[in-house]
Amino acid sequence: MEEKTIYVAGLGLIGASLALGIKRGHPDYKVIGYNRSDKSREVALERGIVDEATSDFKEFAPLADIIILAVPIKQTIDFIKILANLDLKENVIITDAGSTKFEIVKAAEHYLKDKPIQFAGSHPMAGSHKSGAIAADVNLFENAYYIFSPSSLTKADTIPALQDLLSGLHARYVEIDAAEHDQVTSQISHFPHIIASSLMEQAGDFSESHEMTKHFAAGGFRDMTRIAESEPGMWTSILLTNSQAVLDRIENFKQRLDGISDLIKAKDEDAIWEFFNRGRQIRKNMEIHKRAGVDSFYDLYVDVPDEENVILEILELLRGTSLVNIRINEENREDINGILQISFKNERDLKRAEGLIRKHTNYRVYLN
Repeated sequence: MEEKTIYVAGLGLIGASLALGIKRGHPDYKVIGYNRSDKSREVALERGIVDEATSDFKEFAPLADIIILAVPIKQTIDFIKILANLDLKENVIITDAGSTKFEIVKAAEHYLKDKPIQFAGSHPMAGSHKSGAIAADVNLFENAYYIFSPSSLTKADTIPALQDLLSGLHARYVEIDAAEHDQVTSQISHFPHIIASSLMEQAGDFSESHEMTKHFAAGGFRDMTRIAESEPGMWTSILLTNSQAVLDRIENFKQRLDGISDLIKAKDEDAIWEFFNRGRQIRKNMEIHKRAGVDSFYDLYVDVPDEENVILEILELLRGTSLVNIRINEENREDINGILQISFKNERDLKRAEGLIRKHTNYRVYLN
């Protein structure tokens, strides 16, 4: 089998997890990495995530058959400009891992044109609240959408070559135009982060005069605002590289809020009922409950009593099962999702956990 050299620029959570997946699918490939900070380079080398690492982006680029830019969007565009002036291997494939695609693809088509280079935009739609190479997870992208956005520099075998390279991720590949990608993600990813942060700001201001707000903020409020804890720098970059699509969603949402406001003022009971019913039906018809987009995990809910060591008891049952996250809500027992939420990476682990908890306890278990 032909040995290739893969250069992963950026050894944070995404880049390091990509490197692990590449090594799983192609143990004969040489994976080399770049990272500015010493810590992630050291962790990546110690864990065998990469075979070599550098703090000089230019150093390894000429050695690579495939280059993956797993850095913030602005830095991705800066690195594309640098690559345009380096002596790279002929027909080297360059891709990225950015959350917006149009600006990156446009930059590649401009700076890399007329060069023996292949480029396709990429967006692995998975993530975690953790960061850095220390959080790298070979299963991070399992069953998640891995999006490719072709460019004028994409050849017939560019994307198939990338799919083969990334086969160890066990992701679900999708091709979509860069502009359409940014339109879609503005609705289902970028705009919701604005809503979540806006709700938190509103609640923070409101709690100054209504102190119990902080104590009752569970259930739906908790679920709607979880993503407000995301890294500010990344989301600033995303909004500024997809501004028109996001602004359009904001204006559209304003109109929808005005609409429901008018219905409340008019005390139009039937129309308000229909408003909620439409939302419920639309959600049922979407693929939200399937493993797909960003932060889409398999969730299990357990209604447990407020007794000592209950959580430890359940976690002991799940020893050996990979957990994505656990959340505990003990302040609002009216939370319809139950008191303990456990998130899993895949359906296999979810079903195993469900079976263990049902077999060894009398607690009610719910699946999402």
